[in-house]
Amino acid sequence: MTQAPPEMPVYMRRNSFDPDPGLQEIREAEGVRRVKGALGMDVYVITRNEDVKEVLADAARFSNRRPPQFSPFTDNMSDEEIRRSQAGNLLGIDPPEHHRLRRMLTPEFTLRRMKRLEPRIVEIVDEHLDSLDRTGPPADLVAEFALPIPSLVICELLGVPYADRAAFQSRSNRQLDFSVPIPERTALQVESRAYMDTLVTAARKNPGEDMLGMLVREHGDELTQDELVGIANLLLLAGHETTSNMLGLGTLALLQHPDQLALVRDDPDAVGPAVEELMRWLSIVHTGIPRFCVADTEVAGVPIPANSIVVVSLPAANRDPSIVEDPDRFDVRRGAPGHLAFGHGVHHCLGAPLARMEMRIAFPALLRRFPGLALAGDPADVPFRAYHFIYGLQSLEVTW
Repeated sequence: MTQAPPEMPVYMRRNSFDPDPGLQEIREAEGVRRVKGALGMDVYVITRNEDVKEVLADAARFSNRRPPQFSPFTDNMSDEEIRRSQAGNLLGIDPPEHHRLRRMLTPEFTLRRMKRLEPRIVEIVDEHLDSLDRTGPPADLVAEFALPIPSLVICELLGVPYADRAAFQSRSNRQLDFSVPIPERTALQVESRAYMDTLVTAARKNPGEDMLGMLVREHGDELTQDELVGIANLLLLAGHETTSNMLGLGTLALLQHPDQLALVRDDPDAVGPAVEELMRWLSIVHTGIPRFCVADTEVAGVPIPANSIVVVSLPAANRDPSIVEDPDRFDVRRGAPGHLAFGHGVHHCLGAPLARMEMRIAFPALLRRFPGLALAGDPADVPFRAYHFIYGLQSLEVTW
């Protein structure tokens, strides 16, 4: 028998590009409400921009570390297995341990370092546009453009064989799919770490010029094998899942707003602000990592007991009228100041400079190469990814 998909929690529900109206109702009422979470537990959802920033900035009150009883993924694991499986995952630890690991990675993600990658990213984008041109329409823009470009970039950056991309993409896609049964997702997590363990072992023996090689050469004595595996696994997962979904979903948004598309295609100065507005308006990461209340506290005057799970709704916070006028309107001219699509505080997305660069290169290049780009079918038939930790499209059939 096929297992029925779980009921979608309000903070993961979408109506095409828009968050569920229930989130707006919460934001306009008390701002914080206890709801049923994705794993069946009660959680407190935070919806207002300032309150979300308060939670994300305060690791002393709202911890990223998982309590032993939290995750069904660790039900049959020993304490040592749990410790090893969580090592190196920056999203699951708090300061000062978080600071120790992040300071080793930060130099590799500065804007100056990312600029060195720009010529190669331009080359990768052009290669995929050439391939689309040769093959001709119609084409699935997700499979042929949005997914492979960030995957190739992060593979080269980390030192992961691009030939392995089909396997790790399939694993990561199902790991982040809440409709996949927990035992299967647990097995996929184990497979992912085992795969990365082989790459880390190889890098320790023969460190290359990629990021894994850098970490081994400069910090090999400070990082355990499990920490290196966890860091690399997280960067690989985050480095292709997030940007690829932004490229696919962002292209659909521009196609649905031709005047906005024309600005991104024709005005180089419009591209940077457009990327920020796309990040705000789409908010592909529903909540980020759940936080846990260290002690009794309150947010927006709503009491939250100790040990409660707190989730921050990034789509609701990014559509908060307190930060932008007419927040439900898509307008690439405004640049979306104050958006939280990359998070906030100590866990602000480490790869934000890389993601921004990839989008600033890929969107205008695609639109200029194919000025007649259009959907190949009915917009109502475009398949969105439901039940996923990261929102996006399953496919996007286009013509030109």
